[in-house]
Amino acid sequence: MAHELFDRGAMRFRPLGERRNRVFIERDKVLPGSPYDALPPESAKGILQAASEIRRARDARRPVILAFGAHAIKNGLSPLLIDLLDRGWVTHLATNGAGIIHDWEFAYLGESSENVRENIEVGQFGTWEETCRYLNLAIAVGAYEGMGYGESVGALVERDGLTMPSHAELVDALARAESDPARAAAAADLLELQGRAAVESGFHRVAHPHKQFGLQAHAFRRGVPYTAHPMFGHDIIYTHPLNCGAAIGRTAERDFLAFVHSVSGLEGGVYLSVGSAVMSPMIFEKAMSMARNVAIQRGEAISDFGLYVVDLSAVRWDWSKGEPPESDPAYYVRFLKTFSRVGGRMTYIQADNRAFFLALHEALGPPGAASP
Repeated sequence: MAHELFDRGAMRFRPLGERRNRVFIERDKVLPGSPYDALPPESAKGILQAASEIRRARDARRPVILAFGAHAIKNGLSPLLIDLLDRGWVTHLATNGAGIIHDWEFAYLGESSENVRENIEVGQFGTWEETCRYLNLAIAVGAYEGMGYGESVGALVERDGLTMPSHAELVDALARAESDPARAAAAADLLELQGRAAVESGFHRVAHPHKQFGLQAHAFRRGVPYTAHPMFGHDIIYTHPLNCGAAIGRTAERDFLAFVHSVSGLEGGVYLSVGSAVMSPMIFEKAMSMARNVAIQRGEAISDFGLYVVDLSAVRWDWSKGEPPESDPAYYVRFLKTFSRVGGRMTYIQADNRAFFLALHEALGPPGAASP
């Protein structure tokens, strides 16, 4: 039975420049050495321990994977994260779809974070032309070029635009469907979008005057994996007629497999999960199971790694004793239960992301210090 579908073409989108934003990256940026509120003793101890494990991991050339929620970007922390990347302390970045969007809006506009309550009442939440148009096109072009979700948007910012293949090139790719079906399918998506968006072939300039704050562009420039792990319908780009579910799926699948690849090398490394109660634990548990599936066949193990979970919630259960009974409310703190089941050495740190990253940056060493 066919169900009726909502027509996104009937919607009206407004210019992003008309939106009132709450965060301005030049004003709200967090630089290395910025002050931060004092942390509880246990949290401060956990951060020093994390810094020690990160130094040990990088000395041994082992990975340090950082998964984070969108607030790390929205709170202006990209300069601090860029510095951690430049100094080699982090080898893989992973975030959700909203983290991608805030980072892009800062690079493009210098502002982000609309008033959701105010805009949703008038049907204007998330309906901003440039964000939706450019990110959807970048992801569709990236899918055709064989890139991941985060990589596609990083390339858009770094290149200050995107190149739309010609109609003839896409038709030729379709004709080669038998030898390269994935590229042919991505070409079909682009052909359909070209017709819908009336986008001509060639380079389309999209200037990013605040590119120095773009974390995903910086990762793209340095060749560091920056993977996006979206959930369909969660992000504002899904409101737009140019949103292509197939392109989202192709690029997000590549990013997930890149994430699993990094997790497969986590023996002796460190996994940091900061402010992500859903995305990070969900992808990590699947990735770890997949990685161990292959490692066990090789007679190898993935069990010696540090796992640091950072969130605002107060936690009263001692997870080093195992899971609490089902009668205890702590049993239903899903993200800690998930992380406790994957092995490694789990440490919970109660802190907001600003204080955590500033304290970790400080603990890793003075400006100019670098890992191997």
